[in-house]
Amino acid sequence: MPLLAAAVCPHPPLIVPELAGAAAPELAELRAACAAAVAALYAAGADTVVLVGAGERTTELALPRRGSFAPWGLPLTVGLATAGGDPVPPSGDVEPVSPPADDEPLPLSLLVGAWLVDRTAPPAPTAWRMVSVASDEPADRCAALGAGLRVDGPWALLVLGDGSACHGPKAPGYDDPRAGAYDEGVARALADADADALLGLDPELSAQLRVAGRPAWQVLAGAVRTAGGDWHGELRHHGVPYGVGYLVASWTRTDPTGPTGPDGTPAGDTGTAAGGVTR
Repeated sequence: MPLLAAAVCPHPPLIVPELAGAAAPELAELRAACAAAVAALYAAGADTVVLVGAGERTTELALPRRGSFAPWGLPLTVGLATAGGDPVPPSGDVEPVSPPADDEPLPLSLLVGAWLVDRTAPPAPTAWRMVSVASDEPADRCAALGAGLRVDGPWALLVLGDGSACHGPKAPGYDDPRAGAYDEGVARALADADADALLGLDPELSAQLRVAGRPAWQVLAGAVRTAGGDWHGELRHHGVPYGVGYLVASWTRTDPTGPTGPDGTPAGDTGTAAGGVTR
């Protein structure tokens, strides 16, 4: 079934207002852009939203699953229920959800993703999936993972990832003069829905510039390239507060039914479940 839309959002812990404290207003525009990007996924008509973000390994995480912002100083727990269920309400509102057998901490990218979808609740029942991509996954494997995602019914991607953390001497990765050009290139690719440009991002350079989003962006590119069709990109936000590049974008399919083969089935629909890629 067709991939209808994608949203790209960063995953700084300070996006949570309670964690940001007095600095919360500084990221108000970023939060609003992320909320609009997530809402656009629902507006596209997706029945399933697949969250993709960098983590320690490449695998699909079983649901339900919870994660906590406690390591960043906030005792807030968020998560997603089983596929087809609603987001898990914050801890304190309901009894804790039993973790799956293969429970492991949520990587920061997917933790923030769960917070975003919980904050921007879908207007209709939505199925959820979570895919972690190893931070050092080669570009071709990221693309293959995106190409191999197979979802029943119309679906969308929520892609979590920061740009370079090397913007200025106070940045987490200190100052690197290459950071500006790198993030500007990503911004253009997101604005133009240019999958090839994202696939061309160099993993080694990305690692040097402390770019957390590179693997997830390339999963998006692989999924869109395989889905085919015409896509429209919109860059909703691009800033470098705290020395880190934060980019928010929406990609929307302009031919919602997608290309079809001679037998009328979606062209290029030969993928496998994301859980088949694990290491």
